[in-house]
Amino acid sequence: MALSGIDIYKLLPKTNCGQCGVPTCLAFAMGLAAGKADLSACPSLSEETRARLEAASAPPIRLITIGQGERALRIGGETVLFRHEKRFVNPPGLAMLISDSMESEEIEQKIERLKKLSYLRIGFELRPELVALKCASGDAKTFASLVTYVINNCDAGIILMTDEPEIMDAALEICAGKNPLLYAATETNAPQMAALAQKYACPIVAKASGIEATASLSQKLIQLGVKDLVLDSCAVSTKQALQEQVSLRRLALSQKNRELGFPSIIFANALTDNPLKEALIAATFIAKYGGLIVMSDFQDETLFPLLISRLNLYSDPQRPLATPEKIYEIGSPNENSPVLITANFSLTYFIVSSEIENSRVPSHLLIKDTEGLSVMTAWAAGKFCADNIALMVKKSGIEDKVRHRKLIIPGYIAIESGALEEELPGWEIIVGPREGAHIPAFLRNWQN
Repeated sequence: MALSGIDIYKLLPKTNCGQCGVPTCLAFAMGLAAGKADLSACPSLSEETRARLEAASAPPIRLITIGQGERALRIGGETVLFRHEKRFVNPPGLAMLISDSMESEEIEQKIERLKKLSYLRIGFELRPELVALKCASGDAKTFASLVTYVINNCDAGIILMTDEPEIMDAALEICAGKNPLLYAATETNAPQMAALAQKYACPIVAKASGIEATASLSQKLIQLGVKDLVLDSCAVSTKQALQEQVSLRRLALSQKNRELGFPSIIFANALTDNPLKEALIAATFIAKYGGLIVMSDFQDETLFPLLISRLNLYSDPQRPLATPEKIYEIGSPNENSPVLITANFSLTYFIVSSEIENSRVPSHLLIKDTEGLSVMTAWAAGKFCADNIALMVKKSGIEDKVRHRKLIIPGYIAIESGALEEELPGWEIIVGPREGAHIPAFLRNWQN
């Protein structure tokens, strides 16, 4: 944010009304400066002041939305060069290239494969978001036919690829409601493409060779009234693309260059013919500032590692992944089913719940809020000890769900079993396995 907390405070009404959720305007100003408060929370701002603060608080890289509904992809909005400085905000989108010159059978196979490429990882559904539809035929009807087929058979976001405004217009009449990304405006067709972007309220790619030309074209499109841009500097090698991506990010963040303050698009498929190298190139630009990455195809063995890498890089390092505190019923348990408890670190929850499912023993799993810490770390921090575990058990309502009074705790906190029996009179504390892999055998023996 360009303005400091004190600068923001000077613009606020200073009523200390508390309607924003904090007691004073100064506290609210400090929250805005730190990115921990929302400007819309203040009901007393004038329109002029609100506009000024919104402009000052806008991220240096504009947030762009492609698609609509649950599958909408948001890119940009970034504020730092390095993840450890704060966090990366919006993961880059991955797109599969489909050309209208392909045989219909190949197109169908690609779409069917795209729909099946979905993975569940620590509670997140990982999947690619986009299809890049390329008009290689030069024929508006052929391209429109491809667009129609994809819309009817796939819910992924869409990139429309043609330099011809007439062909783009015909495609947009079919899919404008999907908020596609238009690829691309060039120096030659900028006025026509800008008009289409405004007519259909869609984001558009500024395509030029090199950073200076890209900045010039971006400025031209902005003057034409376009606000939502994606940049393509047309690199012809991985080395050049990497250099330009770093330069674009630095110019936007460090130099406050508004013409370059937009996410970028990388065509990994254009930088190599080797599928494995293409995946490596994609991984490079997931780490180094790509906003969208287009690939020739997706295969399980290369896509899954890319999605995991993206998840890891775009997880907030200051906020552990956590599962809500409550009772989770696994496998339709009844009043005689075992009761287990563990920490709410997401990976711990999904390992334990998966092993309970593997045991085929219906169970109640209590998840204790440990602020996202794992069992041993939470125990060492005093967040997963006898007193707070007992309090959670009493408040959880588990006593109304089961007839027995037996609680299985992780083997790593066996030392707490005695204290827990004192805190929970009438309960028998059973020390479970130390490792998740041993849970199935343990539960089957417990059941018998």
